[in-house]
Amino acid sequence: MSTPILGVGIIGAGPVTQAIHLPTLSRLEDLFRVVHIMDVDAEVAASVAARVGAKATTSIDDVLGDDEAQIIVICSPSPFHAEQVIAACRAGKTAVLCEKPFAMSAEEAEQIAAVSADTGVPIIVGAMHTFDPGWLAARQHWADLVESVHTIRYSVVLPPNARFEDVATEVLTRPVHAPADPTDPEVAFRMLRGGILGLAIHDLPLVRVLCSDVSRVEVLSATALDPSGYSVTLRVGDCTVEMLAIFSQGFSTEWYLEAIADDRSLRIDFTPSYVHAGSATATLFEGTSARVLGPFSMNGYEGEWRFLADLAHGTAEPIDVHELVDDLRFALEVSDLASAAARDNAISMRSTREA
Repeated sequence: MSTPILGVGIIGAGPVTQAIHLPTLSRLEDLFRVVHIMDVDAEVAASVAARVGAKATTSIDDVLGDDEAQIIVICSPSPFHAEQVIAACRAGKTAVLCEKPFAMSAEEAEQIAAVSADTGVPIIVGAMHTFDPGWLAARQHWADLVESVHTIRYSVVLPPNARFEDVATEVLTRPVHAPADPTDPEVAFRMLRGGILGLAIHDLPLVRVLCSDVSRVEVLSATALDPSGYSVTLRVGDCTVEMLAIFSQGFSTEWYLEAIADDRSLRIDFTPSYVHAGSATATLFEGTSARVLGPFSMNGYEGEWRFLADLAHGTAEPIDVHELVDDLRFALEVSDLASAAARDNAISMRSTREA
């Protein structure tokens, strides 16, 4: 017997909706139908909604009040996420998918957890790597690797998002960012905070799984990179965590995560953001042998939507919202410490140049 198609309401019709969610949902027409799209820009809302035959609005209340919109997707600017997730839960929706981060503070996250528990509405966060089949396969096969990991390396080298967005779809309106000077201490602070909560947040939940102890976090170094990016070295419990991310005008791409122990290691090579081209590939190394898992046909974006369908139809267990809160707490701690360290580093470098 076929399962009923789920109606989707989307709040925020920017590049993430246009270049990630709508292309993904176009491959899942047997599971979902976009019924309502909201954006503060009426022309954008109307144009994007027309692509999928959905209703358009500038009012969140219209989407939350639409009985056909069973799944609510939050793709608005981050400062609005918490209040909109809470409103979607209180509207009695079937499930909520919120783009990362789903809150801007631990206090907001706890409020979301309380409302989710009170209403019974499950929440997932759109950190796509946690749903990537390559990552999930690695978790099933790495045995006791986590117990002995001492070094984690995470590296991202990408061209600007717009290059991938324009391949995925014809994007209407996107934010215009003025050139940033990473030698300015306050700019360095904002670059690190934005980079970690906007990019590293995809993989910090993975780091939290791979580090056996995340109760102690120390920043050893943090630098904002020109033209855009960061280099951060942490001590997380007994693990050294190296994080590198840079956006360049080149065409080469790299997005990988390594977990290294004395006698074995794991490397996961992810596809870039906005690329709808299958899963990551995970390679488990032990001695001279290597076991390759993937790539699988489904990527993390599709994985999170298929999980939503299973949640809605009662065939999957909801994610413990307190796990999401703990992921966010970890990301916020890393962001706070690293951005402060980057500002201090920029101040020190400026003082050295002026001496």
